[in-house]
Amino acid sequence: MLLVALALPLSAAIGDELTTKPSKYAVKETVDRLTAALKEKGITPVARIDHAAAAKTAGLELKPTEVLLFGNPKLGTPLMQTNRHVAIDLPMRVLVWEDDAGKVWIGYTPPSTLKARYKLDGRDDILQTLAGALDAFTNAAAN
Repeated sequence: MLLVALALPLSAAIGDELTTKPSKYAVKETVDRLTAALKEKGITPVARIDHAAAAKTAGLELKPTEVLLFGNPKLGTPLMQTNRHVAIDLPMRVLVWEDDAGKVWIGYTPPSTLKARYKLDGRDDILQTLAGALDAFTNAAAN
């Protein structure tokens, strides 16, 4: 059983809600690398949220945890034209965090989840483009 578990791919979907993969860089550097990969393709991040810094201002501790929001209106707008509710999950976001063991992870909601959640039938081409882009950008950030 253990051998089977070890043979699973490094990238995994947690309940189909979050695709995760390890990063070999610290959280800040991973998010910096993700930002650079996006900008290289002409995509400007919308926001960078440092949850650990926010926790510190409240007198609380949190291991490094950041979220980067970014999008492309050419892809997001048609999805919102199909179902405005998808706007709550747009622009796309990537979570980067350090776990209790000190390992850094990247996670994002797979576009297939958005399709099911918002009944985005007829938008498979856009969702596949988003899935490929998220995979490529997060791989560039993690490796």
